[in-house]
Amino acid sequence: MRIVIAGAGAVGTHLAKLLSEENENVVLMDEHEERLGKMESLFDLKAMVGLPTRISDLHAAGADKADLFVAVTPDESSNITACILAHHLGAKKTVARIDNYEYLQPKNKAYFASLGINSLIYPEQLAAEEIATSIKYSWMRQLLEFGEGALVMIGVKIRTNSSILNIPFKEMPREIPYHIVAIQRGDFTIIPRGNDQIEADDLVCFMTTKEHIPYVRKICGKEQYTEVRSIIMMGGGRIAVRTANLIPSNIQVKIIESDMNRCRRLVELVDDRIMIINGDARDPELLVSEGISHTDAFIALGDNSETNILACLSAKRSGVHRTVAEIENIDYISMAENMDIGSVINKKKLAASNIFQMMLKTDVSSVKCLTFIQAVVAEFPVREGAAITRRPVKDLGLPDGANIGGLIRNGEGLCVSGNTMIQAEDHVIVFCLERVLKKLEKYFD
Repeated sequence: MRIVIAGAGAVGTHLAKLLSEENENVVLMDEHEERLGKMESLFDLKAMVGLPTRISDLHAAGADKADLFVAVTPDESSNITACILAHHLGAKKTVARIDNYEYLQPKNKAYFASLGINSLIYPEQLAAEEIATSIKYSWMRQLLEFGEGALVMIGVKIRTNSSILNIPFKEMPREIPYHIVAIQRGDFTIIPRGNDQIEADDLVCFMTTKEHIPYVRKICGKEQYTEVRSIIMMGGGRIAVRTANLIPSNIQVKIIESDMNRCRRLVELVDDRIMIINGDARDPELLVSEGISHTDAFIALGDNSETNILACLSAKRSGVHRTVAEIENIDYISMAENMDIGSVINKKKLAASNIFQMMLKTDVSSVKCLTFIQAVVAEFPVREGAAITRRPVKDLGLPDGANIGGLIRNGEGLCVSGNTMIQAEDHVIVFCLERVLKKLEKYFD
């Protein structure tokens, strides 16, 4: 595929790196030469200086022949204009990064499609949705839903009180209401096989149904955790606004923001039930006065990744069980996990996963990049005659680094065993390392 990415910021460079590793024909363009840095020498892609709103530069980048054109510059208007121009020149699919939530409303989707924009990406909204979902359960690191909740993927940090420690997978009972699809151990991601086992401090991904979430909680030794009823957020940026408005009304929310002008603006942007506090959330005395020791969750959404990490560590020392940090620097994610700060949110990985699915030749309902594990979860609809329907799961010969987590059949979530036969019209949830995703396309042809 020929892919043109306009904008060498955080999202654009991460996406370019990801796609170049898939041996795609990638062009990364930006009007500022310094943003392109050494991308061309470090990765298998072409870097060029140019304006995405200038037709001659789009031609030079090959937008007229692009299978996918992605505009992720910091300027929303430029992204929309660039996609309209690229579509006019001949780009097959276009994606624009936006920062206006109204554009995502279903009533506006047809309008943007008529302009030639196939998809709109709002990274801050994606991050907010991830945070709002993750705090539903205080004992989890991450929760993903598939098929409107028919199947769920749960990420859990396993401690020494878990009942499933040090048991080889091949010795576990066959009839269990969950499937373990991945283990993160330090810096290594394990797609488990029969001889693998769970160790203390592993991050484990379970695929199960909602009715069996309490069972997974029990075997993980997490029954002592209370549900989230109060939250303190540090930082009042876009992610905080979107998150606050997604959190259920029965949860008390306080946003601490140091900029007074921003505080005044927050009052207009969030529900009246949200308490806005002008102050520095790094100040221990302020946190104590706002009841940090009795708070169930602390969410650090400041502009600085290091500050967010330290703030979560401080909150944990104050007795907060559930902490979430927004970390922009991908290199810090592994470090943050090793420091055990709680959940990590990275909006550029979330945006990249949404864009990544558009480059797959096979129809894919969704692709989600996991922040705390170097892997993706993809939902594939199964068509009549697809290769994956011809043999039981154990005989499919899936590539190393891939694992079928479950399937949705007639709206019902089902766990998968080696003898399971996948049928046409099923939706299959596949867990795999990022480099393996495209290798799975042939199973759904």
